[in-house]
Amino acid sequence: MEAVLGHLRGAIERGEYAVGDKLPSEAELCRTLEVSRPVLREALRALQTMGLTVSRTGKGTFVVADSVDEPTFGDYTAGHLLEVRRHVEIPVAGYAAVRRTPENLDRLDRLLDRMERETDTTAWVAMDSLFHLAVAEAAQNPVFRRVIEEIRDALARQSAFLNELGGRREQSNREHRAILEALADGSEHDAVQAMSHHLDRVETTLTDIVRAGRPDAAADGGPGA
Repeated sequence: MEAVLGHLRGAIERGEYAVGDKLPSEAELCRTLEVSRPVLREALRALQTMGLTVSRTGKGTFVVADSVDEPTFGDYTAGHLLEVRRHVEIPVAGYAAVRRTPENLDRLDRLLDRMERETDTTAWVAMDSLFHLAVAEAAQNPVFRRVIEEIRDALARQSAFLNELGGRREQSNREHRAILEALADGSEHDAVQAMSHHLDRVETTLTDIVRAGRPDAAADGGPGA
């Protein structure tokens, strides 16, 4: 999928498919790129998330931009989502550290154990958003839970995007484990730091994905510089 996405993204950014152009049909792209339809559709969804294309029912996929500015997850841009997450999830982690119950810790531990064993990306992504929801529940404030529930679909979309293009799963598991350990220790400071680090890594990976196709990326040192 990453190879197909890289090919199509490169073609759009080089102008081989100009803004306003319609991409070849799925059947034609599958033949040309020698990939299955499910793989192609994943790549097309990623192009749309990046804001490069839009899918019009019954008409096809059209190019709407020639460079990636900011991914969109459901109704929210990556920037808007991250800003809210920093203002909500970081203090929530602190509250959860001092208010969590044994039941909260047990649920989080069992959930993270499953995530660390899971090999299916779709299943892991679903549990990823559940983990963040469970941390909010541990803060013992139903408003926090409602806020995370509101953005849960966007969180899942973002998680899938980062795992498909940024290989984030193992790193996320380690970051989640650090959050859980801070909650178990009852350390507000450590919980805040662990959640801050987790969101910093999310932002860094998103930035790397956006920069990956830009002509100046190599001059800047490339992703992760």
